[in-house]
Parts: sequence; C-alpha cells; structure tokens
Amino acid sequence: MFSVIAIVTCAALLPINILGTNGLRGLLQLSIGNLSPDSYLIWVHIGIFALLVCWVMWSIVGELRVYTQLRMWWLTNPENSSRANANMVLVTSVPDKLVKDEQRLADIFDVLPGGVRQVIVSRQSRELAAIVAKRDRLAGRLEQLLTAYAVKCTALSDQAQAAGSSYVAPQHPTVRTHGVWGKRVDAFEYLASEIAMCNHYIAQSAKTRHEYKPQSSALILFNQQIAAHLAAQAVIDYKPLSMGRVTTNVDPHDVIWTNLDMNPWSRRIRGYLSFLVTVALTVVWTLLTAFLTGLVQIKNLAVLDEFKWLQGNNLAMELFSGIVPSAILALLMTLLPSVLRLLLRLEGAATRSEIDLRLLHRYYFFQVWNVYLVTIFSSSIVAITANSIGNPGKIIELIQTQVPLSATNVLTYVLLLAFIGAAKEILQGVPLALRYLVPILFARTPRALYRAETPSRFDWATHIPTHSLVFLMGFSYSFIAPIVNIFVAIYFGLFYLIYRYQFLYVYNDQRWSLGGLSFPKAVKQMLVAVYISESYLLLMMVAKFQVSVNAIMRVVVVLGVVAGTLGAHWYIDDVYMPAIKYLPLKKAADVERTPHLAGEIPNVVGNELDPSDKHLEEPLVAEQRHRRRNWVYIMYGSVVPGFLLRLALWTFPGVLREKAADAQSRLSEEGALPVVPRQLTTETIGDTANRLGMRDSRLTLGEDAAELSRLFACPAIRAKPVCNLWVPLSNSVLFARLLWEVEYYGQGTILVITQGAQISPRGKVCADMDFSLNHMEAADKEGVAHAQRTRPM
Repeated sequence: MFSVIAIVTCAALLPINILGTNGLRGLLQLSIGNLSPDSYLIWVHIGIFALLVCWVMWSIVGELRVYTQLRMWWLTNPENSSRANANMVLVTSVPDKLVKDEQRLADIFDVLPGGVRQVIVSRQSRELAAIVAKRDRLAGRLEQLLTAYAVKCTALSDQAQAAGSSYVAPQHPTVRTHGVWGKRVDAFEYLASEIAMCNHYIAQSAKTRHEYKPQSSALILFNQQIAAHLAAQAVIDYKPLSMGRVTTNVDPHDVIWTNLDMNPWSRRIRGYLSFLVTVALTVVWTLLTAFLTGLVQIKNLAVLDEFKWLQGNNLAMELFSGIVPSAILALLMTLLPSVLRLLLRLEGAATRSEIDLRLLHRYYFFQVWNVYLVTIFSSSIVAITANSIGNPGKIIELIQTQVPLSATNVLTYVLLLAFIGAAKEILQGVPLALRYLVPILFARTPRALYRAETPSRFDWATHIPTHSLVFLMGFSYSFIAPIVNIFVAIYFGLFYLIYRYQFLYVYNDQRWSLGGLSFPKAVKQMLVAVYISESYLLLMMVAKFQVSVNAIMRVVVVLGVVAGTLGAHWYIDDVYMPAIKYLPLKKAADVERTPHLAGEIPNVVGNELDPSDKHLEEPLVAEQRHRRRNWVYIMYGSVVPGFLLRLALWTFPGVLREKAADAQSRLSEEGALPVVPRQLTTETIGDTANRLGMRDSRLTLGEDAAELSRLFACPAIRAKPVCNLWVPLSNSVLFARLLWEVEYYGQGTILVITQGAQISPRGKVCADMDFSLNHMEAADKEGVAHAQRTRPM
C-alpha cells in the first residue's frame, strides 16, 4: 500500500507544497502548511487523499475476500476438522444443577446437527495438584542429581584409565527427609521412593476423577463441526449471564483453568474494574511519558553541568532531542503489555488466545493515545495553547503551521522502529542471550538443554498493534507531509523481508494458534486509522477555511469522503465480518456433499476454468492451471497488485503449465496440502500430528471417551502416573547399575531414558536436538515395563 502511496503523494503533492506562497522553510516547505488558505491547489490534496482512501479500502476488501476463503479452508481441512478440539466448545458460567447432571447438559446441545458425542465437565482437586507439583519437583531434582553423578563418574573413570589405576565410584549424594532437621539418607533411593508414592496416588486418583469438585464449565464434543460453531452463536439459556460465554477450537494447553470456576457476576464486575484500571493506567502512563520525555529535552538538560558540552553542538543536540525521547518511549511501551495481560487475565478470560485477541485492540488504542496523540503531538498542542492565550481566534491559524511540525516526530519514531526495531526483531536479542547463557549458567540436564533450543513463539498481540500504529502515522500524514510515506514504505518493506525469514526458520506456532483471527483485528485498526486521517483532513480544511465557495466546497467534499468510507466500512462489516469467525452453513454443506474439496486450495481467483483451457488442453491440465493460478494469487496477492499478477501470468504462461503426472506432487512441494479423504484414520492423523510436533491437544475423533476426558482436563488430572527421566549414560558400569536401582526404587513408575544424551570429552552434558523424546516416554506402568523389556542391554 505505502509503496503506491509514497509514489503518488511525492510525485503529485511535494512539488505543489514546495511552490507554495507561505514562505516556509525546511521540512515545513514540504508540507501542506506552505499553501495559502485561498489556494486552489489544496483541491489536489483532497483529490489525492480521496484516491488513497479508495485504494486502501479496495485493498482491504481484496484481502478479506482471499482471507475468508483461506479461513474456511483451514476450518474444514481434514487435518483440522478431524481433531476433537475442532468439534468442541468450552461453555463457562454453567449453573450448578447442569454441571452435576451431564445428561441434561447433553440434551440441551443435542438439538444441534449431529448431536452431542460427549460431555466433559471440568473438575479440579487442590490435593491432586499439590501431589503432581511435588512429584514434578522431585523428578527434576532427581534428574539433576543423576546427571551430575554421571558427569562425576565419567571424569573419575577417565582419570583412572589415564593413571592405570582401579576405578572407585563416588559416594552417592544425600538429602534430608524432612526439611533442615530431617535425617540424611541416600538421595537416589529417597527421591525415587517419594516419586513412586506420588505416582501411585496419581494413578489411584484416575479411578475417582468423577468425584472431584466440578467447576462451573464444561466441554461439549459434537459429532459434527458445524454443530460446535452453531452452539457458539446460539443463545443457550434465558437466565442472565448463564452460559453466555462459548469458546470454539478448544486446546487444553490454551485454557486458563483457574478462571473456569469464576462466578459470572464476579467476571462482569472484574471486567468493569479492569476497564477503570486501564483508563487510570492510561492517565498515569501519559503523565509518566510526558515527564520522562520532557526530562530529556535538550533545553532542560543543557543547564546541568554534566550536559553543558551539548551547548553549541548542533549535531549532538539534534540527535539527542530526536532519538532519546523516542527511545525512552519505546522502552516504556515494551513494559506495558505485561500489565495489560495481567488485567485481562484477572477479568476471567477462559483462554490465552482470548487474552491475545483482546490485547490486540487494547494495546493499539493505548498506543494511539500515548504514543501518537500525546507524545508526538504534545509539542504542537503546547505551542497552540501557549500562543492562543488571550486570542482564541488564533487557534485556527496556528493549526496550519504547528500540526505539520509534528512530522519531524513522526519521522523520528518511524525511523527508530524501522531500523532499531527491525534489527531487534532479526537479532532476537533475549532468545539469543538465553540460548547461550542458559546452558552455561542454568541448564544442567539434557532436558534443560533441549528446552533452551525450543523455538520462540510470535507475539501477535503486541506486534500487530505496533504496525497498525505506523500505518496510522503514515496515512494520517500522507497529505500533510508526503515525505513521511517514503519512510513508512521502507519500514514495512524491511519488516516484510524480516518476517518472511522469521516465520520460515525462527518462529514455531504448531501447538495452537489464533486461527488467523488476528487479521480481522488488524483490518479494524486500519479502518480506525483511515477515520483519524480523515479527521485531520477535515481539521486542516477548517483551519484553512475562508468565507468563500471554494472553502465551503472543500469541507463538503471531505465530508463526502468520510461518508464514502462509512459506506465501505458498512459493506465490510455486513459482507465479510460475519463469515470470518464461524463456519458458514453453506461451506459445511459443500464439504459434506463433496468431501475432496476440503483438502484443496480455495478458489480465490473467483472465476472458473478458462474456455480456452477446456478446449485446447486436457481437463486435468486445465484444472491444474486453475489451481496454480489460485496458489499464485494466495502467495503473492498481498505484495503484487492483481493487474500486475494477471499481466505476469499472461506474459509467462509457462508458469501455469505443468504435466498432469507430477501436478499433485508439485503442489505439495510448494506448500499446498495434498487432497485427502474426508474420513481419516486414527493412524493417519497420529502420524501427521507426530510429524508436525503436535501433542495431546491434537486428538482425533477416534479416541475413546475415557482418554478424551483425561486429555481435556486440567493439568493435574492430565498428569501421567509415571515419571520419565532423561539423563546421559556414563561409561561406568556401576552407573548403569545405579539407573537400574533407581527404576527399582520407583516401583515400576520411573523410566530412565539415556538415548539422545551424552557426556563430551570435556565433561559437558550434550543433548541431541534431533532426538524425539516423545517417542521414548512411557504414559503408564505398562509402558514403563514394555520400554524396560525392549530397550537394548
């Protein structure tokens, strides 16, 4: 967008501004403030801005047209729709009578298509949670002690071999049984025995799981995916606040289990209090930001002895006054998301995804107020207020000159984010530091080393609002100071290249995601930016208002542009937004009638096969050309305008031609999912889940009811009744015997895994990052016994 905006505005508006008659100099000469109020050239700014609004709205509509089809394709694709969480909803604020009567709760939702397959009432047990936490703590300590003992054994064995002497095993570490005053006993025997007792309690608790205290929430698993989406849109109960919150695509790792038992009135009151705290935080943050940015102003610092060297140094003064306030502002804004997340969590959000989606808007509006309106425009507001005291009629005149002055602050902030922000994003400073510091300072076991290598997750909730803020800055100044658009285009160009690399090789979002629902949030933020920009244009036209037909017509035309934007916004909300979050009935019916369509790339081009293809080529080749055209539009439609894509495909038709024999394989290589049958077997989905690194939450509908009840429960109930230890194997035979003793003391509930870990010649613990620990871990006592029988001696 901004590549086009920068070219158009700089070519059309900059020459007009430079030749203005107001006699301004510097950056102001490039702004609309250099034009006199009675100049007819202002009509060029209005016309160009109207064209830019049409361009932005047209681009949004085109992207939403592709997005809605991709969203529906993702919802109905067998790799997603055949999972249990895609056919399930989480209902909160369930009355006590219904929570205790699962059959009645199932009857309520059984009226939906396909009926209810299973009802899973959320339950909790503080005693079980404490036992699981204790078991995990003891297991981590035992794993650390075994790893340290293996390193010590290896070092002593190497020394004995080098000296030609006999090897003497080191003494076992000891621990106290009960705190500081307890008796000292062998650490390996004591920890393994305690872990065994905890595992036995966890195993016994599985038989009495139905007796745990139920929470006021339940998971409803349907036989058909469309039933889950209809349940999320339905009014379930006629009582106030009863079962009014329904969440689709539930992932047990995403659920905030402590918030499920919250009273609906308490959740509503918490929401109001959170809103008030956010408003108060906005005010406090505004004062804090204004104080810090004012504190580092060069005029305030130059009077101090430590900064007197700045006086007379124009370069240092310009850099200090331009960069330091922006850097302090960026630092303050990095601390804010954690506070807002905490507030949203205290409100009673059921999932972390809900927090991210709500934080998208809250963080954006916070930045619009504190970064854009307060910080960047504070100097203009102060100047207008100070110079208009006693002469209110001068406010209109000052707006013409003071508002364009803020273009310097906008340029500084955009450049700061473009270069420092882009460098920070591609460097990944904190993960990079942790990647090297954690193994050196903290990681003492193969598991800790493996976790240090875990790819980071992209934070949609904080990155998207920042980019939307830059869009607001650029678009609002597209007609005031067109030079800003060049730097905004550079900003988005840099981040496009960086994100393309980061999402391919750095970020990992395989466990669960927002399902693409962050994109409509970004679209709404862009629409807010368009409205704010139109308000600026209207304000500038009022500031340049003269009692003449020309001035009156300018205001009328600008109001017409606002009315046109409202109409386009209404069209977007009416046509696209209802079909984004939930699965439409027509799409569900089409997939049910033609199952193979669920695995194919959606038809984003919008037209059928060309007649020429039908007559001149084989049907399979023509179909393949159509699929390739769809794929090209999906991959490059966001970067290249549609008419250029059509021109490129017409100029190079060989791009769309492929042999029918290898057509399907080429599509799979280029990112499209293969066409698969609607009904997948449990083995097929299991292999796919393992290949993608997915775990318990990616369950198929083939799982039995008991397993689903366990895996869609709180973490304490999901805990395995066995303990898997991952330690390196020492070259000492006595250490191998020690591992057998640890498993013996564990009474069949401890499995020691030595594959994928080793001790280097320098005595350092190493872990194979390509080793799949999930395939080696046991889930129950039978799995432990089988692993012990089948592993190599």
